[in-house]
Amino acid sequence: MIYEFKGFIPVVHKSSFVHPLAAVTGNVIIGKNCYIGPGAAIRGDWGQIILEDGVNVQENCTVHMFPGKSITLKGSAHVGHGAIIHGANLGRNCLIGMNTVIMDDAEIGDESIVGAMAFVKAETKIPPRSLVVGNPAKVIKQVSDEMIAWKTKGTQLYQQLPQDCHNSLKAVEPLREVPENMKIQEGAYDTLREHFLRRQESHNKKE
Repeated sequence: MIYEFKGFIPVVHKSSFVHPLAAVTGNVIIGKNCYIGPGAAIRGDWGQIILEDGVNVQENCTVHMFPGKSITLKGSAHVGHGAIIHGANLGRNCLIGMNTVIMDDAEIGDESIVGAMAFVKAETKIPPRSLVVGNPAKVIKQVSDEMIAWKTKGTQLYQQLPQDCHNSLKAVEPLREVPENMKIQEGAYDTLREHFLRRQESHNKKE
């Protein structure tokens, strides 16, 4: 659902996909190839929210702010299921883990990874390429080239998802029985652990 509020109408690029069960309100600008999942709420009622190109805000996320604040989720920012972004700015190509809470005036640096269920306090400044975990969240190490490559590949799946949704997503009546020829989707992405194990196996074979 897309809602006007006090004369502000959200702007959504035609290449992006906002699920019908999401709510986008007011002064919100959504760039190209963005995905907004069902249950997400992006409320630009008290300030402006900008999602640059390639951002995904997954299921049951909330993006909001205190009155008079405006925030930006920079290009390819990846916001995992159930996360809350309240008045914080996200850097380019960062990853926000599931059920993370990031509070007002926090700044997440480019290509940083914030672990699931972390709590980032208000006004926290996270440097670029930081791996952040815990409550309160702390930087524990730098993000490696391999980790950011893994993250980037996952985000690319979400950048393809809007077009896939435009092409194939539709409301239907459910089947009442499982078809005999029921297919299972092929894997297109490894977990981080699987990614490192696969790389190690490949390295061992070369030796």
